[in-house]
Amino acid sequence: MRVIQDGTIALGPGKVQLLEAVREQGSISAAARSLNMSYRRAWLLMDELNRALESPATVSEHGGQSGGGSTLTPVGEEIIRLYRGIEARAAAACAPEIEALMKLVKG
Repeated sequence: MRVIQDGTIALGPGKVQLLEAVREQGSISAAARSLNMSYRRAWLLMDELNRALESPATVSEHGGQSGGGSTLTPVGEEIIRLYRGIEARAAAACAPEIEALMKLVKG
């Protein structure tokens, strides 16, 4: 599922996966590494997401002795919760169609 805003993907599976990685890793750079993504790409995705929201999904601490990092805001946590819930409900509601599609895939 993707949420499109002004022709841009405001929210989709990649951004949700990145949010989950930021939550797990504690920084955008570590999250990017865990997803085999460049830091620049991850930063651009988070910036694009945060600009699309009323309140940001992440907050970042800049370097210093502890090295900085990023954490999810309550908005970021809510995005993950809602998105994954929608996925689960859609999968359950569309199980026969998903099964039919899977029969078309090599395996």
